[in-house]
Amino acid sequence: MSNFVPVMKHQTKEMTERIRRQLRLLTVILTLCSTTVLAACGSSDDPTGQDGKGKVAKIVSRGTLLVGTTGDYRPLSFRESDGTYWGFGIEVAGEIAGSLGVKPAFVQTSWPTLTADVMAEPQTFDMAIGGITITDARQQVMLMSEGYLANGKTILCRATESSRYQSLSDLDRPEVTVMVNPGGLNEKFANENLTHATIVVHQKNEEIPTLIAEGKADVMITEITEAPYYVQADPRLAAPLLSQPFTHGQIGVLMQKGQDDLMQAVNAVIRKMKSDGTLRRLHEKYGLVYAY
Repeated sequence: MSNFVPVMKHQTKEMTERIRRQLRLLTVILTLCSTTVLAACGSSDDPTGQDGKGKVAKIVSRGTLLVGTTGDYRPLSFRESDGTYWGFGIEVAGEIAGSLGVKPAFVQTSWPTLTADVMAEPQTFDMAIGGITITDARQQVMLMSEGYLANGKTILCRATESSRYQSLSDLDRPEVTVMVNPGGLNEKFANENLTHATIVVHQKNEEIPTLIAEGKADVMITEITEAPYYVQADPRLAAPLLSQPFTHGQIGVLMQKGQDDLMQAVNAVIRKMKSDGTLRRLHEKYGLVYAY
């Protein structure tokens, strides 16, 4: 009998944890099915994973939502030297994880490897977040959520030269050195639109504003989401075209195709954050323009 009781206690502990996971999954399923956008819950292909095989079910069973992020894009996603992450996108990821009843765990990716990391098999993470613009090219090969942040290309330059740059043509001159981070849409935009300027690719996005301020280059191609942070942090910098971005778009959550149940859950959270004011308050916290 002395060996029987500990076995029963161990089994009871495992059973309790299994029941907790099942209850979390049931809560997620009921939440998803309560929204009209997720009416497919009753379809035969079981998009919410009620059979235990869907993406959401696996995340709930694991107890962790694995989130890929570059960690180099203040104030959306930044990784400190001690490995901790902070930012607007990081908090949105926390809201998504909380809705599933799990904890977020952040996995570092990079702009040049973002697509490959999202599409990797076995998966490196469940979804990616933090300054990822919704584009047709990405939507052709991956899933992207509804937008949760307005975006657009703009520039950073030295405050003493802000009057020099009032249009795209002002940038596209041989005497202008433009700096961009590698592999993302900033580099793509520069290569497509600045055929006369000198384009310099710098590996670390977060270092570029300081390099501009120090005169190592004249202009940084960036986003209206990122520029205000650096202007506020460094009085040597200016964003003269902040209210007149070259492009207009939205930022969303990126993931592999075939994860429709997770995409539905993410969209449900974004819509809830818009309707209950959470998203607006988060914009205000990080000094971002609310466009919803």
